[in-house]
Amino acid sequence: MTAPLTILIPTLNAAERLGPTLGSLYEGVQAGLIAELIFADGGSTDDTALVAEEIGATLITSKAGRGTQLACAAKACKTRWLMVVHADTVLSKDWPMAVRNHMASSQNAAHFQLAFDANSAAAKRTAAWANMRSRLFQLPYGDQGLLLPTALYNSVGGFADVPLMEDVALVRKLRGRLTELPITATTSAAKYEAEGYLKRGSKNLITLSKYFLGVSPEVLAKRY
Repeated sequence: MTAPLTILIPTLNAAERLGPTLGSLYEGVQAGLIAELIFADGGSTDDTALVAEEIGATLITSKAGRGTQLACAAKACKTRWLMVVHADTVLSKDWPMAVRNHMASSQNAAHFQLAFDANSAAAKRTAAWANMRSRLFQLPYGDQGLLLPTALYNSVGGFADVPLMEDVALVRKLRGRLTELPITATTSAAKYEAEGYLKRGSKNLITLSKYFLGVSPEVLAKRY
């Protein structure tokens, strides 16, 4: 039976961060789930292309901007399902079982449970808030991963060709058709550690609020 899943990873000079992510995804290759891995690249000048070549991933290059990159790369998806995972995100062990069960029982989209690669109380609080936001408002961010049928992705118009908020724009169109899976997506806390959890979290909330009030992603990206 043909593997049903294409993995999309948005990349921009991500070569040094990809190792753990690819390591966690390999379990899906072993389970016969992953048909293709696509790097949605924004013009990397590091060894990202070399990494793609070494592991047999497809490299699709477009202008920089995560929404633009993912929208471009998703057009190459030929499988029944696609899954977006960020380049600094590691999926928990046995994730293929939860994904396979979801695929067999649902035609809805799904996201994962966020965690950070830091053990501080601030990191745990921030992740807990993100997971609560996802459950209450069906508003997961891109670093929580996204799994969905390709037909559903196409029916709602896919990723917007924007430099920021592409994840929010898409999941808003999927509201009512989103399920949380028992998979942990552990992502890098580097930006939070550098800026401070309160400052970074406040910036994210303000950016989201401005987006909901109609400020364009292009303007938000310049200020982010």
